[in-house]
Amino acid sequence: TAEAENAAYFEKVADGHDGKLSANWVINELFGRLKKDEKSVSDSPISAERLGQIVGLIKSGDISGKIAKDVFEIAYTSDRDPIEIVETEGMKQVTDTGAIENAVDEIIAANPAQVEKAQQNPKLAGWFVGQVMKATGGKANPAAVNQIISAKLGL
Repeated sequence: TAEAENAAYFEKVADGHDGKLSANWVINELFGRLKKDEKSVSDSPISAERLGQIVGLIKSGDISGKIAKDVFEIAYTSDRDPIEIVETEGMKQVTDTGAIENAVDEIIAANPAQVEKAQQNPKLAGWFVGQVMKATGGKANPAAVNQIISAKLGL
């Protein structure tokens, strides 16, 4: 019966969402947490529909995988709606390239020695990515950050 319950839960999570991403979240996040709390899927504090909402928010780009883990934790422990959590807690991912560009420009201007190092060794551009993520509270879209940094540093 546990296998049937797990399958039914997964089917609800994946309904209308990315199957692989849904599977990863059910297997890694949900089952990992349930095992830690010694619960079964039938005792899950987060409904399949709500976990599906988190998967949908990741897929739409509204939140990153890192932010999703925070949303999951809140939804799991408080029975709140993931969409409401993202809105009220200000967890929406920053995809506004203007705002990201401003953060990149400030970090580049403040770190000329690091700019030189990164231009000589493009692998060091990751340092700038980390600084931008720190400056935006982890909310900047990582793909956009990488793209903007590469363009600004001429990599």
